Amino acid sequence: MKNRRRPPFFGETVVITGASSGIGKATAEAFAEQGADLVLAARGEEALNETAKICRKFGVEVLTVPTDISVAKEANRLVEEALAFSGKIDYWVNNAGVLAFGKFEEIPSEVTDQIVKTNLLGYMHSAHAVLPVFKRQKKGVLLNNISIGGWMPAPYGTAYTASKYGVRGMVETLQGEVSDFPDIHICALYPGFQKSSGIEHAANYSGIKLSTPPPAFDPRKLANSIVKMAKNPKNAVYPDWSAVVFKNLYELFPNTVRDVSSAAMRMLMKTNKDRKEDTVGNILESSKDNTGIDGKTLLSVSSRKLAWAGAGIIGLLALGLVFSRKKS
Repeated sequence: MKNRRRPPFFGETVVITGASSGIGKATAEAFAEQGADLVLAARGEEALNETAKICRKFGVEVLTVPTDISVAKEANRLVEEALAFSGKIDYWVNNAGVLAFGKFEEIPSEVTDQIVKTNLLGYMHSAHAVLPVFKRQKKGVLLNNISIGGWMPAPYGTAYTASKYGVRGMVETLQGEVSDFPDIHICALYPGFQKSSGIEHAANYSGIKLSTPPPAFDPRKLANSIVKMAKNPKNAVYPDWSAVVFKNLYELFPNTVRDVSSAAMRMLMKTNKDRKEDTVGNILESSKDNTGIDGKTLLSVSSRKLAWAGAGIIGLLALGLVFSRKKS
């Protein structure tokens, strides 16, 4: 009888924040399929247990730790629980995130504060807690799921954008700090829009019904990119074509991209006849609704049509560039 090959992550321990739904859930499944033992963290215990149940079907060990990563003490406790579970931490995936849409001055300050605490301070608390472990081990990989929002602003998503720009700064600074540790890596992923459940959890003060616009991508593909990066660490990866296109467009024409995207959002808010009630989403408490991987998209179409829709958006931006040049 032939010996079965061990999966790539057999015997290795991965900590994942925001693992109760969306990208975090997809990432947990992807690592479990590759044989990793998991420590899963999120605020919602019931949804976290659902993810763990799915992952255990792959024959791996899973620990769930209900955690509010925006609180430093809870990040430290998560590290302690992971070490008690496994004795080591090989990979840490910073993924927990929240967002709100609407005019900045109309979003309550407590919502803005919590977005920054979760998206920025949560990543920083995690890094602060796990880096000493990596340095004792002389190895470890910190993977940060940032989004293209770390390079260009999300229209009417001020707190989200500020937090993502901050995480990019944290990552690039820490990459310098660990440059004398050859086996410790601080990595960043900058994906485009994802067809995940995250948009359904957003706080909404815009009055419009939120759904992910095209071009949007399968969060399972992003999860596979995270797994691939864990084995072959790089400073930065752009997992889909839209992230590269929009980053380059913004670097070349920041004013036009910013103004056109904001104008499009304003038009939607103005022309909306059936205004939705304001909602705080999952900012101040864990997600209650869709805790699966997939979420609603603006267009329910085939990938080919989605690509054409994405091309249309880029075309609108290009028109904006043409008119901006004529004015200048």
